[in-house]
Amino acid sequence: MAWNDPQWGSNGNRNKNSGPPDLDELWRRLNQRLNSMFGGKGGGGGSGFPSGGAGGGSLLGMVIGALVLIWIASGFYIVDTGQRGVVLRFGKYVETTEPGPRWHLPWPIESREVVNIDQVRTVEIGYRNNVRSKVLKESLMLTDDENIIDLQFAVQYIIKDPEEFLFVNRAPEDTVLQVAETAMREIVGKNKMDFVLYEGRADIAAQAKALMQQILDRYKTGISISQVTLQNIQPPEQVQAAFDDAVKAGQDRERLKNEAEAYANDVVPRARGLASRLKEEAEGYKMAVIANAEGEASRFAQISAEYKKAPQVTRERMYLDTMQTVMNNTSKVVVDQKGGNSLLYLPLDKLQQIVSQPYAGAPEVLAQPAPAPAAAPQAPADLRSRDALRSRDREDRP
Repeated sequence: MAWNDPQWGSNGNRNKNSGPPDLDELWRRLNQRLNSMFGGKGGGGGSGFPSGGAGGGSLLGMVIGALVLIWIASGFYIVDTGQRGVVLRFGKYVETTEPGPRWHLPWPIESREVVNIDQVRTVEIGYRNNVRSKVLKESLMLTDDENIIDLQFAVQYIIKDPEEFLFVNRAPEDTVLQVAETAMREIVGKNKMDFVLYEGRADIAAQAKALMQQILDRYKTGISISQVTLQNIQPPEQVQAAFDDAVKAGQDRERLKNEAEAYANDVVPRARGLASRLKEEAEGYKMAVIANAEGEASRFAQISAEYKKAPQVTRERMYLDTMQTVMNNTSKVVVDQKGGNSLLYLPLDKLQQIVSQPYAGAPEVLAQPAPAPAAAPQAPADLRSRDALRSRDREDRP
C-alpha cells in the first residue's frame, strides 16, 4: 500500500487530510490479538511500547526462548555408518566426528560436512558410460616402440581422509581423472605394443594403480585407489586391418615354429640313437677285429711251434684244413685230368642234399641222372695232387 493512500489513519472514514497511521495504536492492537490467542488480558489504553504490560513482556520472552531452543536444536546431526562428519568453525576445520548422534554449535558459528568414506566412486578414462562412447583425446596412447593404441580403463577409489578430500584440493574428482590418465600414459609409454595388448594387462594395471596412489598421496587428495580395470585395448580403427594381418602373420610364425620344433624333437632323438648304435657297432667291430687278430696271432704262434716239431705232418694238416674250408664254401668243383681233354664236374651241392635227406627219399635221388662216372676219378686226382705236393716238399727240403 502506498504512503499516499487516502485510507491511512482514517479509521474507516475517508478523510483526505488525515496523516499516516499511529504506530502506538498498531502495537496495542497486535498485543491485544496475541493476548486473546494465548488467554491473557488486554492492557490499558495508554500509548507507547510499554503499554503491553506484564503479559506482553512474558510473550516476548517465550518467543525469544523458543527461537533460542530452535537455534540450539539445529546443531544436532547424525552421522551414519560408513560416513564421517567434518565440523567447521567460521569456515575453519575443527574436528572429524565418528558415526552416531553428534552436536555442534549452530550456524553461523559452526557448520558440518558429512562425507561417505565407504562409497566406491568410479572414474572412466577413454569412454563415458559405454566403451562404444569413446573419448579419443583420453584413450589414444603411444607405446615404447612408437605405436598408437586405443586404451580404455576405469578407476575405482574411496575416500580415506575427509579433511584432505574437502579442503586440500578444489576438485578431487577431476584430479583423479587427470592423475589416472597421466599414470597410464607413463606406464604404456615404457612398454612395447605386444606386451600391452596381450601378456602385460595385469602388470600394467598393477603398475598404474601404484603410480596413481603415489601421485594422489603427494597431492594430499585423501583418496585411496581400490582397483584399476582395463576395459578395452586395441589398435586404432584406422590401422585395425593391417594390425590383424600382422597378428595373423605372427600366429603363422608361431605355428611354423612349433611344427619345426616338433620335427626337431622327432628327428634329433632318432639321429642320436642311430649315432649311438653306429658307435656301439663300431666299438663292437673294433673289439671283434682285435680279438680275431689276437686269436689269429695266437693260432699262428701255436702252429709255428707245432711246425717246428713236425713240419711234414703240420704241412699236410694245414693243406687238408684249407681244402676243407674251400670245399665247404663252394658248390661246384672242376677237376682237370692230367693228360686228358675232359673236365670232371663234381655236384657237391647235390651230394650234400643226398646226404642230408632221409632214407625214404633216397630212391628219388637215385632215380635222377647222377654223374656217377665223373665222380669215380676223384680219388686218383686227389692222390696225384697229394703226390705232387709231397714231391714239391721234398724238393724244397735241403
